[in-house]
Amino acid sequence: MKPEALATEFVPVRGTLTPVAFRRSTRAKKISLRIDPVQDGILITLPLRASRKAGLALLQAHEAWAAEQLTALPRALPFTPGAAVPVHGSPHVIRPVPGGRGGAWVENGEILVAGEPAFLDRRVADCLKRLARQRLSAIAAEKALQAAVKHRAVRIKDTRTRWGSCAPDGTLAFSWRLVCAPEFVQDYVVAHEVAHLRHMNHGPQFWALTETLTPHRSAATAWLGSNGIELLRIG
Repeated sequence: MKPEALATEFVPVRGTLTPVAFRRSTRAKKISLRIDPVQDGILITLPLRASRKAGLALLQAHEAWAAEQLTALPRALPFTPGAAVPVHGSPHVIRPVPGGRGGAWVENGEILVAGEPAFLDRRVADCLKRLARQRLSAIAAEKALQAAVKHRAVRIKDTRTRWGSCAPDGTLAFSWRLVCAPEFVQDYVVAHEVAHLRHMNHGPQFWALTETLTPHRSAATAWLGSNGIELLRIG
């Protein structure tokens, strides 16, 4: 079950007003804190019987850690003219095309964006989500054929905690930001989720199948460990 969103408020963390989101989870056994790199904030997850006050007390006890982690976040990369946004791991500069038509598209190392400046952010995001759907769906189809399994659908989401997931009904879901990662990372994440179509666990058989579907496990997990937060800061 997904955590239930309760509220978001601004709380001073070492003198800086910081967005703090509270969520209640039926799976949580204790209160937990984590940094939310998308919102430049903090997520507090509460068990069913825990109070908001208890969550704030935990934050206060770890205020120095939270402030340090927030300060260490990579610089955000918003979709603005001239910004270099990675596509398949290669920087693509956003260039407005005021007289153009057709939303946004990738061409010759650039992300070209037609229309009014007010729509640029949304059109770049839509473009990247479209590319992610095309690319990750194609990889999923290839891996499913190789593994002799079938998936129900591929969905592209704006997730913050998982790069991919496999639902019991066979639906695969992926973060659209994977389209910004190198292709070997995309290959591994999709292979990982396709392997879950046969093994809904992380046992030896699952890993054996994953490694027959992709040679990139070690390199991709290392890359995501070093660069994953930067991906979450895009857009």
